[in-house]
Amino acid sequence: MVQSEVLDRAFAALADPTRRGVLTRLGEGPATLGELAAPTGMTLTGLKKHVQVLEDAGLVTTAKVGRTRQCRLGGERLDEAMAWISHYQRLWERRLDGLEAYLTLQEGTTP
Repeated sequence: MVQSEVLDRAFAALADPTRRGVLTRLGEGPATLGELAAPTGMTLTGLKKHVQVLEDAGLVTTAKVGRTRQCRLGGERLDEAMAWISHYQRLWERRLDGLEAYLTLQEGTTP
């Protein structure tokens, strides 16, 4: 998959508050679909659709364990998204530092 497609899927998956909540919960450790659905009041079918989007984006992995489906964080895609964000954060920090230096210089030359 092309890098832009990976990022598109990751950011699209992260755009939904329910899916971000699932990732937050999985940050505490693995959970079954039932454990993820319980606090939301969502049906297992509804939650499974959200988990599928996260899985398609590479943010979550699932495995059948007995009669349940165990979910875990799949961090490598999140790492790629964070690397992309960090790149642009550094770029904007450099630009803002340059603007600050320019404005400071302009203040010093004002009569």
